[in-house]
Amino acid sequence: MVGRKLVLFLLCISVVAPIVLYTDPLATQPSYLADIHLGDEIPTLSVDAVREPSGIVYPENSTNPDQISVHDSGRAVASNTTTLPSGKNGDRKNRVLSQDNNQTAPSETDDGAVIRQVTSRETSEGATAMESQTVLPTQSRNQQKPGKRSKRDSGRMPDAKIQQFRDQLMKAKVSLGLSSSKSNPEFIRELKERVKDVERTLAYATEDTELPINAQEKLEAMEQTLAKGKQTQQDCCAVVKKLRRFYLSAEEQLRVHKKRELFLTQVAAKTLPRGLHCLSLRLTTDYYSLDSCQQQLPNRDKLENPRLYHYALFSDNVLATAVVVNSTVFHAKDPQSHVFHIVTDKLNYAAMKMWFLANPPAKATVQVQNVEEFTWLNSSYSPVLKQLASRSMIDYYFRSQHAKSDQNLKFRNPKYLSIMNHLRFYLPEIFPKLNKVVFLDDDVVVQKDLTPLWAIDLKGKVNGAVETCGESFHRFDRYLNFSNPLIAETFDPHACGWAYGMNVFDLDEWKKQNITDVYHHWQNLNDDRQLWKLGTLPAGLITFWNSTYPLERSWHVLGLGYSLNVEQKDVEAAAVIHYNGNLKPWLEIGMTKYRNFWSNYVDYNQAYLRDCNINP
Repeated sequence: MVGRKLVLFLLCISVVAPIVLYTDPLATQPSYLADIHLGDEIPTLSVDAVREPSGIVYPENSTNPDQISVHDSGRAVASNTTTLPSGKNGDRKNRVLSQDNNQTAPSETDDGAVIRQVTSRETSEGATAMESQTVLPTQSRNQQKPGKRSKRDSGRMPDAKIQQFRDQLMKAKVSLGLSSSKSNPEFIRELKERVKDVERTLAYATEDTELPINAQEKLEAMEQTLAKGKQTQQDCCAVVKKLRRFYLSAEEQLRVHKKRELFLTQVAAKTLPRGLHCLSLRLTTDYYSLDSCQQQLPNRDKLENPRLYHYALFSDNVLATAVVVNSTVFHAKDPQSHVFHIVTDKLNYAAMKMWFLANPPAKATVQVQNVEEFTWLNSSYSPVLKQLASRSMIDYYFRSQHAKSDQNLKFRNPKYLSIMNHLRFYLPEIFPKLNKVVFLDDDVVVQKDLTPLWAIDLKGKVNGAVETCGESFHRFDRYLNFSNPLIAETFDPHACGWAYGMNVFDLDEWKKQNITDVYHHWQNLNDDRQLWKLGTLPAGLITFWNSTYPLERSWHVLGLGYSLNVEQKDVEAAAVIHYNGNLKPWLEIGMTKYRNFWSNYVDYNQAYLRDCNINP
């Protein structure tokens, strides 16, 4: 009997001992083995099935590691579980093991973090699903891979969360201004805290990828607070009125910012960059260090030869003028037949001349003249000179608070005070022995040989120009005051405008039709600026009315100084491209999209440019 009991005891030991010894190791089995049951076919493990263990993330305000919970990597937790006590010290650890029946068993991850699952019955009864905060699991087989978007999110805007935050801020500011909210100080305090949190979240983020990790929590917290406020709001009319005030205020701020942007752009356009100022000073200094015989440009015998191709260029910008000359000569088939007549002011005369002495444009001829030496151009002959020197004109520009101001800053540009801008109306006087010239502005770039322009028959017209009536704002009524009877009776408000910048002028026809006298007549009539605002284009439209021959559009493409919508193919196919507008290519505000077309003709390795730190 004793031996029988001993055998039974040893048998019990041999059965019970493995269960006791191997309970915990069995609990640590990987999650992908938990679904394997007796009788099932053992699955084949692939490389994708093997994953790193889940890292433990401790929730806030947690000091006991036994309370940390993690989701098992890559699989949904089972619903039928209970908790079992374990541990020598009597502490409770929540262990879980997925089973097909209602039996319970503990489960512990490789990191020692415990997973606790709750039955569906407990959940329905209001029991807590997990004793501590949920932490992020490692990526599962069914999870979306980084860099890929699910079908549900494929139509989502990339910065949708940023926009949600901004919408919440707007709603919060509306709620803070409502009287019903002010009666609830606790809600106001909470909402202000949420607003501060959201503003800190958006402080350095311009897109969703730059948001902090806890951005979603902030978003949800604000949404909950706004929902509380919505429950207390009963007066919908007050909300609508508040939103309308916000809308009107935003519109006003936008208007102010646009006006400020326009003003600053005008200021930047009028300001000479430091590098160009340095360039002018350096060139002037070197010019006056030369002997008088060294200050003369070559090929003076070609200046009045009517069989050559003559260009008129009026500018006080040395670098811009150099680009016009360089680009024209570069594309000319016979550079030695091209003559450039440059007229500048007294301040830049030496610098302009020194530049072309140091950088002669291949075999082409360059002449530089000083407008101050045109003794025939005085206030007794030119009405515009008399007007420019008048007190009313000076007040218009420099004492606008005492004069009637003009809302359009474009017409208040001081460049209109310079006679340089009006020299284009005196071409026969400047070049008395020439019969045809091509006028070029200093903000153009030549991309083709221009010699065919001299062969164009202008059909008895004086001015050959590209028309700009493709858009409504380039017609006569946008430049002239048709409320004046004299303008209304003489001109067609819907007539096509045309562009200065690249024009062919027949000087023989000019003299026959007395174009300069026509210009003087209308300038005298516009002494009080009632016919048109200041500028040369309105005066040109009137002066050359019925005397302009339309050229092919590809000869002259405009808009590179103000519009981003100029077609690339049009720019590349154009003979001349024009940076008309404030965004000149030599300014920092110039549009980078078109700057290369201009900078291609600037040698930034030139000594003067390097010394003045002029870079692309």
